[in-house]
This record gives sequence, structure tokens and C-alpha cells, in this order.
Amino acid sequence: MRLRVAVAHAFVLIMAEMVFVNVLVYVCMHPILWFLRVPQEVMEGMRQYLVIIYAGLLASSLYNFFACLLRALGNSTVPLVFLAVSSVLNIGLDLLFVVGFHWGIRGAAAATVVSQYIAGIGILLYVVVSQSGRVAGETMKPQKSQQKGMLREGFDPVIMKEIITLSSLTCLQQSVMNFGILMVQGLVNSFGATTMAAFAAAVKIDTFAYLPVQDFGNAYSTFVAQNYGVKDYGRIQKGTKEAFAISIVFSIIISILVCTFAASLMEIFVKAQETAVIACGVQYLRIEGSFYCGIGCLFLLYGYYRAINKAQMSVVLTVISLGLHVVLAYILSVPLKAPGIWVAIVNHKNLKEI
Repeated sequence: MRLRVAVAHAFVLIMAEMVFVNVLVYVCMHPILWFLRVPQEVMEGMRQYLVIIYAGLLASSLYNFFACLLRALGNSTVPLVFLAVSSVLNIGLDLLFVVGFHWGIRGAAAATVVSQYIAGIGILLYVVVSQSGRVAGETMKPQKSQQKGMLREGFDPVIMKEIITLSSLTCLQQSVMNFGILMVQGLVNSFGATTMAAFAAAVKIDTFAYLPVQDFGNAYSTFVAQNYGVKDYGRIQKGTKEAFAISIVFSIIISILVCTFAASLMEIFVKAQETAVIACGVQYLRIEGSFYCGIGCLFLLYGYYRAINKAQMSVVLTVISLGLHVVLAYILSVPLKAPGIWVAIVNHKNLKEI
């Protein structure tokens, strides 16, 4: 009963935060674009993109909530399936909306939002309809009598305090990380529309490339947490060795593929005639793609510290490395231009691993 109440409290908290952030973003749209130093020639296109893309925040919240719930119950397969379907659908819809319907930047944003809602609503229906969300033989969906009891009890400040305490460090880490990313994005934008377009396309390819190792890190975190709870440290040690071996091998394969087919991957999102954009994007992918092993290990380390209740370690490492990341990006961009930023991004990720 207490677990169901905690899940309900967490869901309400996430939805409330989602509404607050959505309203804040739409109200502060122009200040955000100014902070990002968006070139004037692409300002309107960026505004259109953000107006559409933030409509998908509800879908992202639904997916992340129920994916984490399923992983906590030991089911990491279903979230991965929905994530893979969403990612493949996103690419397909990108081609359909941008190339087929000629919707341009609005088409790219719409493709992302539609795929997010497919994943978010899909995993919600899976949890509600299926019997997978069980703990100790009991379904996570409360019976009618239990629903009435939960409504009578209402808000539980003790449970909410526990949820906020456990999540606050992770929230701080993500906020600091994303603030640093925004600062670097502003620096990228200052180099003009070509560099900005190349970075946007390359990051999308980059994110899709290491998505499997990111979700593998989430699954590994669940594995460690479960065994840490029962104090089976020997199994954690054995599983950690296997997890790092699998992640490194997979990352090497992805690195080879991305570096080899960087130009072809860029042409999925950029017209072949835009050679300057493609060249800049290829440069980013080959620098970044050479270090996927470090990124794969980084996700495992994040998962490990979360699982053993040492999230503060990740926060400290993030703050230190992110500060160096931003400083390096601004320093190296002077003599090296855009490649200096790419190098700073790689150093940032590898410093966190160290």
C-alpha cells in the first residue's frame, strides 16, 4: 500500500514540475533565444522549433516516469523496447516530414514530439493494462477499495519528503549539466548558422549512437541496486566486470561505424549540396565518436553511484568537469574555432569518467 502511495506522490510531483517548466519556457521564449545567442537569420526557425518541441515535455515525463518504475521492478527490457521504437520512428518521421512533406524545421520538431508521445503513452498503457507492474505478487494498480483509502489519506508529507530528498541531488546534477550545455550551445551559435546547423544534426546522430549504452547503464544501475539491497557484493563485482566488457566492445563497434559513415549519416539530416555543414558535422562526429568507450563507461559509473546511494559523488564530478568543459570550450574556440569546442566536449566526458 505504501509503495502505491509513493508512486502516486511521485507521479503528481513530476506532472506538477512538468506544467511549471512548460509554462516557464513558453513565457520566457525570447530571453532563452537571446541567452543562446541564436543568429538572427535562424531566430524565427528556432522559435518555431521550440514551440513545437516543448509540447512533447508531457510525453517525455510519462516515458521517464514509467520507464524508471519498470526498471525499479526489475523490468529493463520493456523501456528499452519503447525507446528503440521511438528512436526508429523519430528517424522515419524526420524523413517523411522534412524530405517528403517539406515541413522543414517544424517537421523535425513534429517528428520528435510524435515519437515521444508514442513511447510515453505506449509505456503508460503497458503498465496500466498489463500485469507486469507487480511487487510481491500484487499489481501496482490499486483496487477500488484501496483507491478510496488512498483518496481519504490524501497527501503524505513524509513520503513526499523522502521522494524529494532522494531525487534532489540527481535534479541538481541534471540542472547543472544542462546549464553548461546551454552555455556551450550559445558559444556554438556565435560561429554562425553553418556551425549551428552542423552541431544540431551531429548531436542528434551522436545521441542516437550512444543511446543503447545509456540504457544499458540504466539497466546496470538497477542490477547493482537490487544486489546492493541484499548485500550480494560478489554478484555486483562479477556483473560490473561483465557490464564494462560488454559496454566497451559495443562502444568500439559504434565508434568505427560512426567515424566511417559520418558523412552519410550527416546527409540523412542535411542536403548533400550543403557541403560546409556536412564537413563541420563530420568533424564533430569523428572527434566525438572516437571516445564512445569513455562515454559508455561513464554511464555505468553514473548508474553505480546512483545504485549505492552516493549520488552526491556524481554531482561533485559533474560540477567540476562541467566547469572545466565550459572554460576549455571558450579558451580553445579562440585558436581552433569550432573544433576547439568539439575537443572540449570530449574532454568534459572523459574527465567525468576519471
